[in-house]
Amino acid sequence: MTASDHVIVALDSFKGSLSAQRATAAVARGLRRHGFIAHEHPVADGGEGTVDALLTAGFTAVPVPTTDPLGRPTTARYASRDGVAVVELAEASGLGLITDVPTTPARAAAASTLGTGRMIAAALDSATPGARHHTIIVGLGGSATTDGGTGLLAGLGARLLDAHGTALDATTSPLPAVHAIDRTGLHPRLREVELIVACDVDNPLLGPHGAAAVYGPQKGANAPLVAALDADLARWARLLDPDAATRPGAGAAGGAGFALLALGARVRRGIELVLELTGLAERLPGARLVVTGEGRLDQQTLRGKAPAGVAAAARAAGVEVVAVAGSCALDRAEVAGAGFAGAFALSELEPDLGRCLAQAEPLLERLGGRIAEFLGGDVPDGRG
Repeated sequence: MTASDHVIVALDSFKGSLSAQRATAAVARGLRRHGFIAHEHPVADGGEGTVDALLTAGFTAVPVPTTDPLGRPTTARYASRDGVAVVELAEASGLGLITDVPTTPARAAAASTLGTGRMIAAALDSATPGARHHTIIVGLGGSATTDGGTGLLAGLGARLLDAHGTALDATTSPLPAVHAIDRTGLHPRLREVELIVACDVDNPLLGPHGAAAVYGPQKGANAPLVAALDADLARWARLLDPDAATRPGAGAAGGAGFALLALGARVRRGIELVLELTGLAERLPGARLVVTGEGRLDQQTLRGKAPAGVAAAARAAGVEVVAVAGSCALDRAEVAGAGFAGAFALSELEPDLGRCLAQAEPLLERLGGRIAEFLGGDVPDGRG
């Protein structure tokens, strides 16, 4: 093997089955068994798994005592390096933290982003070696919440007041009762840092394409609760920043995007940020192939999710790229149109979904072997 025989494996997580790290490692093992040099470069799109991806690229994990979406004590992490702190909302306010509680409208209504606000405050208070954080990136995705970021602002020092002027407890969502906001206690360093939202959705805060209507049902909200949440979010928008409510990304993470935009944050695509921070571009020169993928390849993949971002970076560097997934809903023309030289799916090896999920790691290792065959000129059957 020569230097040009190295392959970069850059997979996102296979949700419900494997982390990005384990999925990437499995494909890399399959390639190595066939003599290829495989560099592991797990990725994320700014949502769940972002901190883990950054830790493999030299960031340091900073633990923070905080609260989960239902106000229970927990410890979450943000990633820190060279004055940049990356807070992953799912670490404190993610749906995966409350799976022990039945999925009901009551749970959906109660979930708060207070824990994420406390994490951002901790990052603002902290210092990296030699410098304080000058950039705070908040990755949105996987949230359990539809509180419009009310909890997040409370965690940053804002006082939320009810109709009688009484301060509200944001341990669970205070959204239905908020009638005024006192911003005088907001963390003073918010004015000194660059605040960036890593977000891959363009939903506004309100209406049929907004936070409650689109994402509320996934979190347990029924039709009456969706309507109530949308009305409460509209009142909250009038209080905080009506203009920010209409901006793309305001509806992300149950409206947490709106609160961050109202604080002056700018939005960037999550995968672009992660690839910059993990230095993928520096690894591409001389690579023979890039392998990327996630649990399912479909039309959503093509709209800026992690595999599409990796593919764009590979193409810009003149490196061929293939995709792997648990299943692939794209036809050959769509795969080719997205810039992939091929797509390899676990479902081609194991059509039974249950076994496919349970055996994802060894199946991905087998796919690594099929990709090695592809590189050798023996293109396997199937979509690849």
